[in-house]
Amino acid sequence: MNLQHLKYVIEIAMCGSMNEAARRLYISQPSLSKAIKNIEEELGITIFTRTSAGIILSSDGAEFLGYARQVVEQVELLERRYFKTTPSPQLFAVSTQHYAFAVNAFVEMIKKYGSDKYQFTMRETKTYEIIEDVKNLRSEIGILYMSLFNEKVMMPLLKEEGLEFNLLFKAAPHIFVSSQNPLASRSSVTLEDLEDYPRLTFEQGEYNSFYYSEEIFSTIPSKKSIQVSDRATLFNLLIGLNGYTISTGILSSDLNGSDIVSVPLEEGEEISVGWIVSKKAQLSRMAKLYLEELERIVQYYVEKDKDKYR
Repeated sequence: MNLQHLKYVIEIAMCGSMNEAARRLYISQPSLSKAIKNIEEELGITIFTRTSAGIILSSDGAEFLGYARQVVEQVELLERRYFKTTPSPQLFAVSTQHYAFAVNAFVEMIKKYGSDKYQFTMRETKTYEIIEDVKNLRSEIGILYMSLFNEKVMMPLLKEEGLEFNLLFKAAPHIFVSSQNPLASRSSVTLEDLEDYPRLTFEQGEYNSFYYSEEIFSTIPSKKSIQVSDRATLFNLLIGLNGYTISTGILSSDLNGSDIVSVPLEEGEEISVGWIVSKKAQLSRMAKLYLEELERIVQYYVEKDKDKYR
């Protein structure tokens, strides 16, 4: 086993596909498969398991990947310091529910730390897929929310999958509406105030359980309901249909402009937003830097509106 073999494992884990990893590594798929098989035989473990959904890391593979990332990063630091070598592309992936602050942190990380070569991935996706991505280490970090309602299912699920939840902040629920919506000028609203407005939520695909919903109060029925798959569409519909969605209250004027505003929702529930990570994984340097930016941006909003968060 050599350094290149470690890079093979890292690339396959990032891609979730032997064929795609081989394409990116500029080697044939049979050669890559043979190399991985040789590593597994040498170590006496199974690193990757083949399923109908593709290649996933085994439990031993997840632990091995953490060490592999650390070794590759340290070797490259030495090479850049003493041999002035050109660094390999930096690798990092994060999966998240649809939060502007997660994108803000991603942007700031790249501005501050991105080199001339990097391969970063940001997946705004469904709740179940976030958990699967982090479990299989396609993403190092996942960002999602908990409430008193869904944590009864989510916390045992995360534990079963070998994942841990780290709290970023807690917030009172707010609605996002168009600045032209009649509710936009209100100091607060109730669920009853929202009854005649279209409710917008993010669809969860085949795992469309109340527990996987991105929005709090998902069990409360709505006369008008629209599911979407991305933030841009949701914001367009907030404006075009005078709809609303329920979230944390954090809005980024840099990303969202001034057409959308947040209004407090008068309910006693609380939203806990945090990041999940595999218990066996060792976070890469870029993952740690992303978390630093994420916490810095969240802290900015917490300090800015102390009554919303804690």
